[in-house]
Amino acid sequence: MDDVKVRYSDGDLNEFKEIITNKIEQAEKDLKLLQDSYKNGADNGTEDTSPTFKSFEEGSDTMAKEANMQLAIRQEKFIRDLKNALIRIENKTYGVCRVTGKLIQKERLKLVPHATLSIEAKRKQ
Repeated sequence: MDDVKVRYSDGDLNEFKEIITNKIEQAEKDLKLLQDSYKNGADNGTEDTSPTFKSFEEGSDTMAKEANMQLAIRQEKFIRDLKNALIRIENKTYGVCRVTGKLIQKERLKLVPHATLSIEAKRKQ
């Protein structure tokens, strides 16, 4: 009986680690931009416009801030998922489907580096 789990080589894991680390850096920059956009209370220079236009503008600003907050929440989850992937790399369990126990295809991991399911398992959901 062979209980040894199939896993990616250390070389492959290092390659994935580099991809994930770069994605985390970019995602954190994007998150900061999103957070700055909804935390920013800057006036858009509507002081001299009609009150009707100003209230419309403020409503639009509020919707944009809410949309950016939602994007920021999704971005935070993405970063957390990427960091969890780094932990799986350290544990040498990265790239193993949590349902089938088989290796997730390299192409899938390069596109979705935080994936924990193979395409086969994902389709069954």
